[in-house]
Amino acid sequence: MENPVINTLHNLIDYDISKFVSAENELKMTLPKWISIANSFQLKTALQKYLDFVGQHLLRLEEFIDQEQISLLNVNNRIMRVLIEETQEELSHCSNAEVRDACLLARVQAINHFKICLYGTAAAFAKLLELAKSAEIFHEAEINEKHIDDRLSQLAEYEVNVKAKSPIALP
Repeated sequence: MENPVINTLHNLIDYDISKFVSAENELKMTLPKWISIANSFQLKTALQKYLDFVGQHLLRLEEFIDQEQISLLNVNNRIMRVLIEETQEELSHCSNAEVRDACLLARVQAINHFKICLYGTAAAFAKLLELAKSAEIFHEAEINEKHIDDRLSQLAEYEVNVKAKSPIALP
């Protein structure tokens, strides 16, 4: 399907699934790089947990796509791509490890908030259409994203941002 016609909520969900797979794959390829540059052990751990959730989301989506015989479209999630590129650019300007951690955490949280919105909306559409399996997958992904958001917020408040406020300057 080259130019999909979206004239029902069900069509929209099917289209969005292709976008979700694209976004999750982009993040799956990028998170290991960010884990490797994180200075804080706790941030590394949180990002690894996020990578695990991304893998789970992809598995659940792929199983669902197979079961429902949904034809994935060859689409990119341009918003996710831009969020990742913006993160890379901002990180390239950070010369201090603590400030880089704060930058990375904030940018990953922006990505996370985008995904909460996507999955939450898809879950609401699926619930409205009485697509229980779809609603369950999207709701579970939304909950996972909220869990990561909570963990990142705690890290920001009690460790990462505190260290970035007064970074140790090394010659």
